[in-house]
Amino acid sequence: MSDVTEPRPVPAEEADLHQRYDVQASSELADEHDQVLKHGESFAVFDRHGDIRPVGLGEEGIYHHGTRHLSSLDLLIAGRRPLLLGSTTRMENSRLAVDLTNPSYAVGDDEVAHSQVHVSRSKVLLDGVLHERLIVRSFARRPLRVVLELSFGADFVDIFEVRGMRRAARGRNLAPKVTDREVLLRYSGLDDVVRRTRITFSRPPDTLDAEHASLELDLPDAQALTIDVAIACELGDDRPGRHVAWEEAAGRAHDHLRDVIGDGSRITSSNAAFNDWLDRSVADLAMLTASTRYGLYPYAGVPWFSTVFGRDGLIAAMQSLWLAPDIARGVLGYLAATLADRVDPAHDAQPGKILHEVREGEMAALGEIPFGRYYGSHDATPLFVMLAAAFRRQTDDMATTERLWPHVERAIGWMEDYGDLDGDGFLEYARRADSGLVQQGWKDSVDSIFHADGRLAEAPIALCEVQAYAYGAYHGAAQLAAALGHERRARALNRKAATLQKRFDAAFWDDELGTYVLALDGDKQPCRVRASNAGHALLTGIALPQRAERLAQALTDDAAFSGWGIRTVSAESARYNPMSYHNGSVWPHDNALIALGLARYGFGDAAARILSGMFDASRQIDLARLPELFCGFSRRPADGPTRYPVACSPQAWSAGAVFMLLEAVLGLEVDGPGRQVRFSHAVLPEFLDNLSIEGLHVGPAAVDLAVERQAMGAGVRVVRRQGDLQVIAVK
Repeated sequence: MSDVTEPRPVPAEEADLHQRYDVQASSELADEHDQVLKHGESFAVFDRHGDIRPVGLGEEGIYHHGTRHLSSLDLLIAGRRPLLLGSTTRMENSRLAVDLTNPSYAVGDDEVAHSQVHVSRSKVLLDGVLHERLIVRSFARRPLRVVLELSFGADFVDIFEVRGMRRAARGRNLAPKVTDREVLLRYSGLDDVVRRTRITFSRPPDTLDAEHASLELDLPDAQALTIDVAIACELGDDRPGRHVAWEEAAGRAHDHLRDVIGDGSRITSSNAAFNDWLDRSVADLAMLTASTRYGLYPYAGVPWFSTVFGRDGLIAAMQSLWLAPDIARGVLGYLAATLADRVDPAHDAQPGKILHEVREGEMAALGEIPFGRYYGSHDATPLFVMLAAAFRRQTDDMATTERLWPHVERAIGWMEDYGDLDGDGFLEYARRADSGLVQQGWKDSVDSIFHADGRLAEAPIALCEVQAYAYGAYHGAAQLAAALGHERRARALNRKAATLQKRFDAAFWDDELGTYVLALDGDKQPCRVRASNAGHALLTGIALPQRAERLAQALTDDAAFSGWGIRTVSAESARYNPMSYHNGSVWPHDNALIALGLARYGFGDAAARILSGMFDASRQIDLARLPELFCGFSRRPADGPTRYPVACSPQAWSAGAVFMLLEAVLGLEVDGPGRQVRFSHAVLPEFLDNLSIEGLHVGPAAVDLAVERQAMGAGVRVVRRQGDLQVIAVK
């Protein structure tokens, strides 16, 4: 138990007065077909025309390090918006391609009918620069004059302003600089940092000012003219680097997918639509993954969470561990290097704690939001230990394990001291400053933890799934300790896990509900709510075997399962609202974690049902891209899932969900030290006749596998084996 003076908990019903960090939805996102590009510390959101317009929540734009560097972009032909022919993001997410044609227009006495001019827009984002190529071609069978116009603007607002927060004061716009082919827009922030947007044209426009460019093009019949536009985001002392041509930018962006996945596994199946979901998920995970000084790190999601999040990165790395273990290595390295080293109430930090998120914008620098480096996640620390253990089991990478071990010990120390506020063996949280997050589990909206009658729970709060993660962390740390020769420490950690399991069952199991309760409140009173959180008890093994069948039933009955997936809370709950963020919606990552837990307790058919629901959802969603969440309405014939209005898409742990769902139905376990791949009671859902896994790494060895659906379960066949390993299939 910590000897630090604990804060006075803010009454739960007052919490919303102190916290407005959620997305303030006065409208929905502009369009479910918004096009997204991301690379490194930058991302861009365009409409289907490839423009940036102040519609929806005003989320469209080009962002860099938490600031919007371009807030408007409109392409016109002869003063009118072009007609849209098509718009798509390539499957590997490296390039946005838009095809446009002209509306009818007149130049003097020359009348030009519509669809005579084709304009191709190809956009690539690389290293903070948006590279756009415009190819203009006439099909009029005569020479044509076309006036191409581009208007633009930069508001340099913080991402939290876009989300709806209001600031008492802002910095000032500096005078723009304009040359014959370049515009420089500038903003001096209250943090004394100058942010710049540099717009450069490959050919000098006929007119150019700080808001507008016009190019008068004489088009010969059936010949094309090409104009390249580079929009560079610059910060502080950054100066433009070597000019990168559009072709090089496109090639490097395309190679990013290969760099992230490396020599990881490739999965294909007999179902083309399922392959589309797989390929999009791989591409989204790669696009969201940035290269840091510690290795790869999947940023949480676009547009609201395009930065490092501890919990999200850890779960995305778990989901993709058997596919691309280098992601887990980078996540573990980053989070180990940023473990909190002191008590800092303003940032909810204590020694040994894993961070919640990192923000780099002006508001974070000034302390207007607490998230510059914020530690208000109560689950990220045990998840870190769990991932470290899983990484060692998968890869047998003892060098990385030895480097991580001191950080694992510090994380366990936080769990035993600061994470357990009253010394009762459970991990419970209460924010330490009014600016911090009220709820510090993955369901972090202020109204997400409540009692059966709908009353919000008062802190300190012990969440069901956090105790499950703690159990997994103690067992995982014991495995690491044993692998490193620390046998006494391993035995002590295993004893701690066993004690926690008994106390957890006694305090959290509710026989009337047939499930573990959502949480214990500050008076140790149970929040008797049927929620998806209990499914995570299956994931780590803290659930007693005799509870598993009733828990599985509670998670998959009609009140819990929408037809697309498991709801965050049962439809019978007091605060159930299928349109809420955490009280009745369906989250793909939540479903994947639960499915893996169900399969580990022998409920493979239930896991397959979840996989089938998520697959069906992917077929109804643009680009087969599962969003952060969708509404929890019951499935209706011929209708797709109902969109949540401000969900991130893409989102890393939604992209990773399909890989964990496959891990679940296959009963897949990779044992790096033992050089084994095990399949326990593998099943394939009806929409999959067969599945191919190429390049599954087991320590230094690798194997290609074919999985085929059979009358009873699924059969596994070795196609190619490289190195010394065993493949074991348990029926």
